[in-house]
Amino acid sequence: MDSLLPLGTAPRPTTGDDLAARLRATVREAVRGQVHGLDDARIEANLDGADVHTLDIDLTGVAVVPSQGEAPVDPAWTPDVVSRDDAVLRTLRLGAHPLSVVDLPVDLSAELQGARFAWVSAADGSVGAELVEPSEDSPVTGSARVAVSRAGLAGTVQGLLAVALSGNGIQLTGFDLQIDQTGPRDAAIAVEASIKKGMFLSAKITATASAAVDSAMVVTVGDVQLSSGNPIVGALLAASKGRVEAVAGQRIDLAEALPPGVRLTDVRLDVGEEIVLSAELG
Repeated sequence: MDSLLPLGTAPRPTTGDDLAARLRATVREAVRGQVHGLDDARIEANLDGADVHTLDIDLTGVAVVPSQGEAPVDPAWTPDVVSRDDAVLRTLRLGAHPLSVVDLPVDLSAELQGARFAWVSAADGSVGAELVEPSEDSPVTGSARVAVSRAGLAGTVQGLLAVALSGNGIQLTGFDLQIDQTGPRDAAIAVEASIKKGMFLSAKITATASAAVDSAMVVTVGDVQLSSGNPIVGALLAASKGRVEAVAGQRIDLAEALPPGVRLTDVRLDVGEEIVLSAELG
């Protein structure tokens, strides 16, 4: 029932404005305490009979933040469904220019066509939408683009690492992140971090890795290495050699991980002042 989205009480939405308002209320309740600025997001819908002709969501200015103690509401809805009415979301457009994720500005553009769903009515008078998994007979198509600043990404990773280390009494005194493009879908990553604990232990740790996506849309992680010039830290890193080797050479089949009706046709990485990841579905 995880594919069920509650949309209030009957009757189901019959205008775009009504659907947009109900979607905003449902999402607001589901992400309470973890997303700020949702009331300023733009949601516009156009209905054509049972189908949703277009659904445009602009999340510009929205901020995703770590939970501050208020746990999000479980969005699970488990109604006693008494009727279903098949429909299609013909075009979904999602954008943010930008939204903020843990203080990192993220520019997002995505478009999806042909997503099937069903309007559902429950015995208690509630209504909602049930997402239908794509299939070979009913595929979805679309594209997506995500871009972040290279400097912004490095700053965010540095901040998260500093917080994680401080919990163990370790101070992060230096940090550098390098991402170099080595092909249309390939990248090499290098991280240098200087740490200090107490008065007597300080060290520089270097981590390197590479990632590549082949024409079959399989990701291969390789060249994973950890090292340090400090003999004590170096020995600790050597003890994790088995875990590092388990990561190196790992293969992730992106196409196989998707449902039958979702076919990933291309992935592209562009590294400059911005790091841009784009994908095509067809």
